[in-house]
Amino acid sequence: MVDERSRDWEYKMSFMAATEAEEEAGAAAAEIHLPAEVDWEMLDKWRFFVMGAALFSGVSATLYPAVVLKTRLQVAQPPSPCLRAAANILRHEGLRGFYRGFATSLAGTIPARALYMGALEATKSAVGAATLRLGVPETAASVAASAAAGLSAAVAAQVVWTPIDVVSQRLMVQGSAAAAAKYRGGVDAFKKILYSDGIRGLYRGFGMSILTYAPSNAVWWASYSLSQRLIWGCIGYHMGGGGELKPGHGTVVAVQGVSAAVAGGTSAVVTMPLDTIKTRMQVLDDGGDRMTIGRTVRSLIKEGGWRACYRGLGPRWASTSLSATTMITTYEFLKRLSAKDGSFPGREGVELGATAESSPDPI
Repeated sequence: MVDERSRDWEYKMSFMAATEAEEEAGAAAAEIHLPAEVDWEMLDKWRFFVMGAALFSGVSATLYPAVVLKTRLQVAQPPSPCLRAAANILRHEGLRGFYRGFATSLAGTIPARALYMGALEATKSAVGAATLRLGVPETAASVAASAAAGLSAAVAAQVVWTPIDVVSQRLMVQGSAAAAAKYRGGVDAFKKILYSDGIRGLYRGFGMSILTYAPSNAVWWASYSLSQRLIWGCIGYHMGGGGELKPGHGTVVAVQGVSAAVAGGTSAVVTMPLDTIKTRMQVLDDGGDRMTIGRTVRSLIKEGGWRACYRGLGPRWASTSLSATTMITTYEFLKRLSAKDGSFPGREGVELGATAESSPDPI
């Protein structure tokens, strides 16, 4: 009995000591002053959309070759190794082969990106404010707002982007055995698809695009928001001392970049099978018959089992992570450039303690 009481007493003392240590660690966390969020109401919309179109066009041009390579790998029959496919494009088509369909893609990027950014910021502001009014903790509210914003932005953008995606992907595979027809350019492809399949042909795979990009964007923005909070939380703990830390712009951008890379890699892996099915539906024809989801899945499994759904994962993972890092740093920079005169917020004190709820909205 004495031994049991003694063990019970020791357990209680150990628990109290651990609790005190946690409280002391939380109190010792450094107070990090981060730039406050530039929300939708603070933006000069004209500047935001015009400058955004220019900046993102440059980013798209840089990353486009990886998209072409990914598309070729997804529709290749029989499958080809990544490096061999890249070497074949370079050998037979030259550098120009990596930019097939780029003009068409760029033309659609501007209106699609405008719809995307508008829906993203408007939804994030509305959902974030609504969830906070309902008493939802800040971290949960931020993640929910980011996920909802990514979802609505993806749906809005696909109205414009799906026809552009169909045309540009048909042009991407020109020169390969997977090409269903020969096109002289984006306008010629648009006319031929419209003539043979009507409007429905331009929206081939629209439902699959929504099923791919909507969850992908929801996962991406939620992961991005959560990753930032975790990284800043770790920085606050490791700095310790209860002092203040005012990270420079370079540190803020680095945290944003790492968070974006994590989010991009996560969404690429989660949605890769959906992207492969979507691409095949938009590019291939099954003996003149319309490709359906069931027929596409059966064809993939017959070719290589479920592993076939992950063809092109390497280029897509690399391009998505790199694109995410580049896009988000460009996007955050764009928002600050587009802030209305006199509306740019100052710096806020942020206490990053034992829970993520103590952090403000994501940067």
